[in-house]
Amino acid sequence: MNLTHHLLIPMPALVGDYFTGSLIYVCDHEEEGAMGLMINRPSKFSLYELLVEIGTVTAQENKDQLLNTQVYEGGPVANERGFVLHSSETNYAGTQTLGEGLAISSSIEALQEIAQGRSPESYLLALGYAGWGAGQLEAEIQNNIWLTAPGDMKLMFNTESEHRLEAAAALLGMTLGDLALMASPGHA
Repeated sequence: MNLTHHLLIPMPALVGDYFTGSLIYVCDHEEEGAMGLMINRPSKFSLYELLVEIGTVTAQENKDQLLNTQVYEGGPVANERGFVLHSSETNYAGTQTLGEGLAISSSIEALQEIAQGRSPESYLLALGYAGWGAGQLEAEIQNNIWLTAPGDMKLMFNTESEHRLEAAAALLGMTLGDLALMASPGHA
């Protein structure tokens, strides 16, 4: 099972966990483990605030746009590290192509280029990532913690973050209410 370019939808039984209500895009899944980014949980930072925080302030003419560019919580691992999930027509130093028209970059160059208005066609900024060791993600899926849906660029980049989880369930022909019913006793 390779879940690269899939979405992880948490089952309702995942209550009180860090990942409750999250939607995760799996960037890489191999025998050694998996890495993904939460794509529906805005952080407390805009891109402008992040650039100020790391000491890379850009020209003030872009300030309004940068204040409106949301940075997401990517996950609990290395949350001081930034990732840019983006369409693959643009490459930066250290960009890793993911396939399906996507790439991921973690260089400061990517943030600087976006801040200067030279962004990829589609992109999403995240701090940190979600990670799983060998066999861990597969075990969680077998234990009914996650449902999987195919990755969908329109959902990831063009759907408002608060609607992405519901849109991911819709990819499976379901609603979040249907998932709650699946988790209830007496429903198969």
